[in-house]
Amino acid sequence: MTLLKWTVMVVLALALAAVLAGQLGLLSGHAPNDLGVKDGRLKPPSATENSVSSQAALYPEHPMRAYAEIAPLALSGNGLATVAKLSTLLQAMPGVKIIQDKGDGYLYAQCTTPLMKFVDDLELWFDPVNQAVQVRSASRVGRKDFGVNRQRVEALRAGLIGAQ
Repeated sequence: MTLLKWTVMVVLALALAAVLAGQLGLLSGHAPNDLGVKDGRLKPPSATENSVSSQAALYPEHPMRAYAEIAPLALSGNGLATVAKLSTLLQAMPGVKIIQDKGDGYLYAQCTTPLMKFVDDLELWFDPVNQAVQVRSASRVGRKDFGVNRQRVEALRAGLIGAQ
């Protein structure tokens, strides 16, 4: 067997092993235990290029502040109504499971990719001081998210605009 054939077989075997690991839940990571709103802030962005946060500017010394910055979501009606609309939008997205939504303006969801079963944690919070919905979306594992968290938040923003 030639070196090229061996290389192709090894690459295919590694890819299959990675997919199998994902399907078994080995790539989902663990839910953070420090989510939620504390002193008017969501958790800071991740230390790597795998999160977005509308409150990144509150952490000026954070190494990923510039990468993570994203605008908060504008209100569509009042704050609680906007979070309720966002909940409806999330329920229609594949792979999204709402974990906490008590109707108090804070929503926590887990977003799972279909093939590899990577999990991202998404938090939405109606910020009454700034009259906006603050958002944080972060991958649990990996150093990069390839823009998935930003795309998700922008899809929610577009959904809110379309719902008006």
